[in-house]
Amino acid sequence: MKTDKIQRLKDDFEEIVRVIDEVEFWFARDLYKVLGYDRWENFPKLIERAREAAENAGETAGDHFRGVTKMIELGKGGQREIADVMLTRYACYLIAQNGDARKEEVAFAQSYFAIQTRKQELIEERIKLNERLQARKKLTRSEKELSQLIYERGVDSRGFGRIRSRGDKVLFGGNTTEQMKLKFDIPKNRPLADFLPTVTIAAKYLATEVTNFNVRSKDLQGEENITKEHVSSNKDLREYLIKRGIVPEELPPEEDIKKLERRVKSADKKLLKDEKKKQS
Repeated sequence: MKTDKIQRLKDDFEEIVRVIDEVEFWFARDLYKVLGYDRWENFPKLIERAREAAENAGETAGDHFRGVTKMIELGKGGQREIADVMLTRYACYLIAQNGDARKEEVAFAQSYFAIQTRKQELIEERIKLNERLQARKKLTRSEKELSQLIYERGVDSRGFGRIRSRGDKVLFGGNTTEQMKLKFDIPKNRPLADFLPTVTIAAKYLATEVTNFNVRSKDLQGEENITKEHVSSNKDLREYLIKRGIVPEELPPEEDIKKLERRVKSADKKLLKDEKKKQS
């Protein structure tokens, strides 16, 4: 396919994209024309095949294919209501995959939406990764604050370890920190939190924050009193999670957060390098 044809097709696809609240979508009645189809009547069958492909891939089709009605202008100022479908980028990709690849427009769309969909996946993956990293950093700061608070109240570093371990045992339904590490095959010298999913890290953070608040506001002294407070905080968080259908000890572990940090830093350096190349 010639370069000028590729550019024209790219312009055609980008011209019909719509944006509402920073969310991109396409109308099916716009898409069928740029895909090289002459008649709308044949297009709904292709949309249905794409919907089935989405369901087979484990997606909720309604999240990507939304039926709508809109008014079109007729002659002499008249209007008529017609059916249309709002499509996400992923929906467009599936339609192209199920289309007639002999058409240049469809062949182009298969690559165009595949690349764009992959970009979206990478963005979403990066957002989730950053959320987990930020949750872990917040937990580290909160635990450091607790360590300082209890040191001022006569508890040493070993006591802090015991307090944190008692909190973990309650949060994880009777499983100690060591038992959770063994279950997840985590090295003994690594923190359990480095391998937990975001929701569990966030729960540990909130429980620790509640403990910090009450240690200060109640002026709790000594390991026994602070341990009771931390156990109570974790008990409340566990009960809430269980109520929402989340069992902390049954959630699978996630990738070592230290590896994620290195990957993010590497990606940031590459992005910066690529941007400099563009500007030079």
